[in-house]
Amino acid sequence: MRVAVTVARLLLGILFFVVGINGFLMFLPPPPPGTLPSGAVALSTAFAQSGYLMQLAMGTQVVAAILLLADQFVPLALALLAPVIVNIIAFHLFLWRGGSLPMGVLALGLEIFLAWAYGPSFRPMLARRAERRA
Repeated sequence: MRVAVTVARLLLGILFFVVGINGFLMFLPPPPPGTLPSGAVALSTAFAQSGYLMQLAMGTQVVAAILLLADQFVPLALALLAPVIVNIIAFHLFLWRGGSLPMGVLALGLEIFLAWAYGPSFRPMLARRAERRA
């Protein structure tokens, strides 16, 4: 079990590190022109033109990936990546069905497995009535 958790953590960390760094350095080839549906282009363009949203998304991925790779604050890294992964799946289901959905499904599977493995760390966050300081 320990080996499986380590492999999953490293795979998810590498995946998001490469994709996050690519958001800044653009070393991976983009999809060929004309292959992205108009809705996907519009969303990507809006993210880029916002002046901060694409950098925030990519920066969040890089930070979470470094935490996963360093085996530090793993539950926090998983919490940071959860909405990113949900958006990746939604993007491929609703805007770009011909895209890299398998990579998103892989990320989702790794995220779910790691969330299960680190389950005790999430219990306080999932409490119906959370404790607070007096």
